[in-house]
Amino acid sequence: MTDDVILKIANVSKSFGAIQALKGVDFELRRGEIHALAGENGAGKSTLMNVIDGILQPDSGEIILGGEAVRISSPAVAQELGIGLVHQEIALCPDVSVAENIFMAATNVSRSFLVDYNALRKKAKIVLAELADIDPATLVRDLSISSQQLVEIAKALTLDCRVLILDEPTAALTETEAQILFAIMRRLADRGISIIYISHRMAEIFDNCDRVSVFRDGQYIVTYNVADIEAGDVVNAMVGRVIDKLYPEKQSAAERSEDIILKVDGLNEARRFHDISFELKKGEILGFAGLIGSGRSEIVKGICRLEGDVTGEVWLNGQKLALAEYADSIAAGMVYLSEDRKGDGVFLEMSIAENVSALDLDQVSGVGGLISGGKERELAERLGRTLNLKYGRLGDPVSSLSGGNQQKVALAKMLSVNPKLIFLDEPTRGVDVGAKSEIHRILRDLARAGVGIVAISSELPELIGISDRILVVREGRISGEVTGEAMTEENIMHLASVLDRQEQTA
Repeated sequence: MTDDVILKIANVSKSFGAIQALKGVDFELRRGEIHALAGENGAGKSTLMNVIDGILQPDSGEIILGGEAVRISSPAVAQELGIGLVHQEIALCPDVSVAENIFMAATNVSRSFLVDYNALRKKAKIVLAELADIDPATLVRDLSISSQQLVEIAKALTLDCRVLILDEPTAALTETEAQILFAIMRRLADRGISIIYISHRMAEIFDNCDRVSVFRDGQYIVTYNVADIEAGDVVNAMVGRVIDKLYPEKQSAAERSEDIILKVDGLNEARRFHDISFELKKGEILGFAGLIGSGRSEIVKGICRLEGDVTGEVWLNGQKLALAEYADSIAAGMVYLSEDRKGDGVFLEMSIAENVSALDLDQVSGVGGLISGGKERELAERLGRTLNLKYGRLGDPVSSLSGGNQQKVALAKMLSVNPKLIFLDEPTRGVDVGAKSEIHRILRDLARAGVGIVAISSELPELIGISDRILVVREGRISGEVTGEAMTEENIMHLASVLDRQEQTA
């Protein structure tokens, strides 16, 4: 990193109607540095990045790149200027190949009627070799979310960037993939490329970034040298208050119960998981850990009959369930909150009220089966109060909300059917630290109220912080359980890793 400023944002403002998303923002990026941007959802980080990338035009202010004032009228202009942006939300074309997605911008610029697909795939293979073993000929729709994110990153690496913006790039990556990305980031920085890194994960910021700037309520607050501060300094600057406890108190000894909410016995799915048996007791939060691809999500989806040809027994509050499809699971009182909030969790363009009632329209229907707007609003208002949902109007689309509030709408949709048990897959993915703290509290309150809570999370500190027990999944089987003082990242990773199995069989 040098003291040479490559990008300067001077007094930039941006409004959307009555909402001022950016208020006279200043920001400086030095040549060859990895500069983190931190702030709660709605703080203005993504709006500023969209201004820098030409997706949005500022109402006022200046963008100075390489010492010259520039007008970035579109993403194409941003690319010509050497600015690349990897969005948090994957924006690939699902029906064409990985190679075509990676070089789509270059193909469009060439305007050639003929495309040499073999050459395209060869070039894509070279770019992907740094990141992952992905076949360039594969259609994007056939890739996992994790692999799609790596393709997005590969697209950016093909650009001749001076400035590379990464918006929550590790949200869908495995730990191994994330470490590969961090090594690439450092190599790029060593070559003089400047990186803006947006993340809610403090460990990533402190392990990989040189400086961090904090935004709050559309305003620039402060910039720190990462080496000079602690995570608490960043968190407190983000929220404008001191957060004493990110995780609520766990179940006390006096609260422990022998009442079993969920019993799973001998659950099998030929390709994905085998001989899964466990119990969830009243009042506790049960965590599921494991590497991505271990089968942890597939197990809970199998219990709910969301996918797979599943055999085995499921008991809920002492009653054996006959489940053929997800509708049976909902009717019995078991619901699943997807890890893919935008794809499966909420309907982005539908209103907040419509989303909340979507699982069971009978509860908001009036005479003749027609949906009652009044009942719909009443339900959304009640659950919105419970979850401290922040919104303008209940008729606003969910897309108008911050990530944390979108997640609360997805949770409200689950709660609308008065569930006995909720499976939550990555419950705080893409959610800022303030909203995370609220969601953690909500989950503990639900558990204390008698609702069964099973949580899956790739963030081991979060899983350890919210869970009373953690089951570890490896290669489609439960490899062990950790609880109490044994609930450490080291013990969980030991049980989750293939290396552990090899050691045992050596």
